[in-house]
Amino acid sequence: MKHGMKILFAMAAIGAISLSGCASTIQYDDAGSAKPISTEFGSSDLQQIAEAMVESMITFPPMVEMTASRRPVVSVDMVKNKTMQHIDTESVTDSIRTRLIRSGKFRFIDRTTDAQTIEELKTQQDSGLVDKKTAVDFGHQVGAEFLLTSNLSEIRQKLGSTTDVYYKFTMSLKNLKTGILEWSDEKEIRKVSKRGTFGG
Repeated sequence: MKHGMKILFAMAAIGAISLSGCASTIQYDDAGSAKPISTEFGSSDLQQIAEAMVESMITFPPMVEMTASRRPVVSVDMVKNKTMQHIDTESVTDSIRTRLIRSGKFRFIDRTTDAQTIEELKTQQDSGLVDKKTAVDFGHQVGAEFLLTSNLSEIRQKLGSTTDVYYKFTMSLKNLKTGILEWSDEKEIRKVSKRGTFGG
């Protein structure tokens, strides 16, 4: 009986050691320094695009001149995903808009919250809960002067064990009064994956 108990204890100890050896560890890292682990669109690609587009736009000479003494009002359209992947385009849009706001050179209209805005204004005007002296009237919001639009596309090629993916992100700023494109630029990203083979 004692011999059997010793065997059971030994097996339990081995099992515990095995489980502890398989335990994963989690740690914080720099969100902007993520290395690509696949050819899929990832966080490092988002960071590169947001940084490149904002830098290009705020340093473009006509933009520098335009924003020298005032902050133009811009409406940002959601990034159009023309890839075959499911990409959180709202996150890409938010990153670009946030960086532009932090530059201190632009003001933005957020059309994604129009439904909530209308509901709030209706409450202020019609519910009887809000003092009419402080209630905000309809028709006083500032109109956008410019529309910022973006497209994300990809070209994917595969040959043998190699996968080559080319991404192109294009952004344009349109003057809503004149219809003129005041600024446009693009950011290219290429990711190559080579699958290892046995004996290679």
